[in-house]
Amino acid sequence: MSLSRDDLRAAVAAGMISEAQAASVLALSEARAGVRERMEGRDEPFELFRGFNEIFIVVGLVILYAGWMGVTGLSAATSLGPTGLSFAIYAAITMAVSAGLAGYFTLRRRMVAPSIALTVMFGLAALQLGASLGWQVGLNFQQRAVFTAGLATMAMLGWYGVFRIPFSMALVALGVFATAGAALIVQGAGLPRPQELFLLSADGPFAALTIVLGLIGLAVALAFDMSDPHRVTRRSATGFWLHVVAAPAIVNTVALTLFTDGSRGAVMALMAFLAAMALFALVIDRRSFIVAGVGYVVALSLGVLEDSAMLAILLLGLALVLLGAGWEQMRGSLMRALPRFPGKDRLPPWTLLDERPPA
Repeated sequence: MSLSRDDLRAAVAAGMISEAQAASVLALSEARAGVRERMEGRDEPFELFRGFNEIFIVVGLVILYAGWMGVTGLSAATSLGPTGLSFAIYAAITMAVSAGLAGYFTLRRRMVAPSIALTVMFGLAALQLGASLGWQVGLNFQQRAVFTAGLATMAMLGWYGVFRIPFSMALVALGVFATAGAALIVQGAGLPRPQELFLLSADGPFAALTIVLGLIGLAVALAFDMSDPHRVTRRSATGFWLHVVAAPAIVNTVALTLFTDGSRGAVMALMAFLAAMALFALVIDRRSFIVAGVGYVVALSLGVLEDSAMLAILLLGLALVLLGAGWEQMRGSLMRALPRFPGKDRLPPWTLLDERPPA
């Protein structure tokens, strides 16, 4: 009988072994099994499901949820307009049932995909509850948007506090964006066009809000990462989902602003910014910043290089493949070359079994 990752995570949570010891045991186990010659902490964990049975259960949950919405007439679209108190009651029932199912599939069975599905269902029900309650108390559309987004965000934060599902923190982050943006509209800002959410040169305040909240999200994500540098517990997975939200908010805002400027200086600044983000991604061992910037490199190639654009895109694809294949070696070389800086020893290890010298 062999130890599973869940067994090691439970041992870490119980204080029986440290995260570094758990990561070393995983490295030894996988090396002996011939799976890979490095520990899990040197990769970026990403898990949506653990077997087809989870997909089977998700299909059942989706059908169950769709049937419930059909029977009750409950949907986000219908709750935006005039609704009776029954809509709020149905939404509360949905949230309660989702929590009960999560108690079984998440806390007891430790399933990944059903937990994510239940998180989405709970979030939709929370939106429906907020929209219905907002209508009941007589709020106008803008006020109801703030109330709905704020209530759903607080509900999702409570959901994370109970079930510790990493994906739910991504919805919390999106909820904060939505609540703050809706609050700006209530204060008199007009409804933004999609590009105004990321264009600092636009008249509205939304792009500034996007990058500020993106930086806050990045700080929280790094706090989760640094509390679990070996990426053994769910804290690192929570950090991953926050990076998924924060990286586009930061990269898109700066890159789109520079890209739309069009001047030679702005193009050079954009190239320097994307290169800096790539190095930053290597340092913190998160690929999301590189993925967020790839589209701008393609757009730059098409707009600036013209006849040579396809060759540049070909080279970009080759570079991404090589970077993915040699990520650990490149990151190790970069981290060894960098001088000691605050927090460096709390970043994911860059040598086998964390052979870094003591501080």
